Amino acid sequence: MFPLIRGWTDVQRSPQANLRLGLALSFVAGATNAGGFLAVGRYTSHMTGIVSSIADDLVLGHGTLVLAGLACLISFVLGAMCTAIMVNWGLRQQLRSSYSLPLLLESLALLIFGLFGAAIASWSQVFLPMTVVLLCFIMGLQNAVITKISHAEIRTTHVTGLVTDIGIELGKWLYINRLANGSPVRANRHRLRVNSALVLGFLLGGLLGALGFKAWGYITTLPLAALLWLLCLRPLIDDLRQHAAQFSK
Repeated sequence: MFPLIRGWTDVQRSPQANLRLGLALSFVAGATNAGGFLAVGRYTSHMTGIVSSIADDLVLGHGTLVLAGLACLISFVLGAMCTAIMVNWGLRQQLRSSYSLPLLLESLALLIFGLFGAAIASWSQVFLPMTVVLLCFIMGLQNAVITKISHAEIRTTHVTGLVTDIGIELGKWLYINRLANGSPVRANRHRLRVNSALVLGFLLGGLLGALGFKAWGYITTLPLAALLWLLCLRPLIDDLRQHAAQFSK
């Protein structure tokens, strides 16, 4: 299994590894977002909607909902900040697992979400707001990972941007170049394929996440956490071996 996913979360990367990791994380994001909606009644990757709801609630005088929206927004930002801190620290330490560290934290958060599902259902007034904030943190954490790895070429939770880019490239593809002078309009077919694959990955994850949550409940997040652990394990083992070798000298 390791040869199949080797290099997906390593510091030494390729465009193919970026795309494969992006597809895997899009799937995880879609499943978490859809399953989280069934759990807490709110999509937690959609910061555009959350910011809009803050504005609406301010106008309508719903102070509690305004605070809830701000908590979600701040949590998403904190997740992205946490990724930046962990990745940059790892790079300074010359760790091959620098990009794995935030994904390990995400897997731990998903594990907590899955294991404490019963408590969330029983004590919804206490745990429900905490769960929404946790899911927003997870989304910010994950989106920042692939954004940083791919130099902002790939995103896994920002489907609005992906669909916008698909529309732009489709418009270029259908454009009829009638003028002889000037540069012809050409669609970036590679970008079109990548963005389409990411959207499909998010959709597939959403379908399976919703179906799984409907059938089995919170335990559906446990395979997602296991998938993230599997993706991160190889560079972590390499770092542990390297430090063990240095310690034994």
